[in-house]
Amino acid sequence: MPGAMTPHPIDIHVGSRLRARRVQLGVSQTDLADALNVTFQQIQKYERGTNRISASKLFEATQFLKISPGALYDGLVDPNALDAVLPSWPEGKAEQRIAHALPHLSSTLRNRFADLICLVAQGCNDNDAT
Repeated sequence: MPGAMTPHPIDIHVGSRLRARRVQLGVSQTDLADALNVTFQQIQKYERGTNRISASKLFEATQFLKISPGALYDGLVDPNALDAVLPSWPEGKAEQRIAHALPHLSSTLRNRFADLICLVAQGCNDNDAT
């Protein structure tokens, strides 16, 4: 179990999913902060998992980002296992550009793009699709 100063794996997971959705929609941290009536620094802390997001702020954030609260927990298998937490994606500029572009592609192109990435990475199979 994480110590008092270490972010909990679930907080890290929820924060990374929050960030991925925000980036996917092209929403700035400031825009999300304004919608939640918090500072953009607080959004940064939520996204890193260093501050836990309250139930009310989580609900407001998911309403603003047009997803269900449960979507932030998707992919979480064992809440006590550190490796059950997805990496905080997207980290770099390339990943952010991809995340932002994906919703603008047709499902056929998204599938072809996913196939290409998996082929190059040599690490995907049909069961990895979400």
